[in-house]
Amino acid sequence: MKKIGLLSDTHGYLDPSLEEFFSDCDEVWHAGDIGNQEICDRFEVRQTFRAVYGNIDGTAIRKKFPKHLRFLCEDVDVWITHIGGYPDKYDQSIRDVIRKDPPMLFISGHSHILKVMYDKKLKFLHINPGAAGKSGLHKKITAVRFVIDGMEIKELEVLEKERI
Repeated sequence: MKKIGLLSDTHGYLDPSLEEFFSDCDEVWHAGDIGNQEICDRFEVRQTFRAVYGNIDGTAIRKKFPKHLRFLCEDVDVWITHIGGYPDKYDQSIRDVIRKDPPMLFISGHSHILKVMYDKKLKFLHINPGAAGKSGLHKKITAVRFVIDGMEIKELEVLEKERI
């Protein structure tokens, strides 16, 4: 069993409430637009940190993290990418692959809109944690945490707070 913290679109800012929200997580996953290495450093000293780069990330982040990350967590096939879209509206760059070889859990960022949706056609859970940073049109900072236990994804919780 692993407790996962999930965020996206920090754009170089990490609200202190996120570190507290993720304090008992085994792993923290970032779905891109990290912004700077300091964001990664804050988590890497305490937890396993997995990330993908986003469209605003510079060379240093792009050298360290891939565009797409696919791995097993417990018995769940996870795919993380920054620009992925949503069920029935997947980004053209991944549409064919996701239809041919769907994961059990698909995570993307980019939109700054928190969404948790089940893709009924492809039979997997999609999560976009919204935006955890201050840059963008979103009015609230959002992040998600959940538990993966074997093949089960459960106990999903959302952090939502006003952006200052």
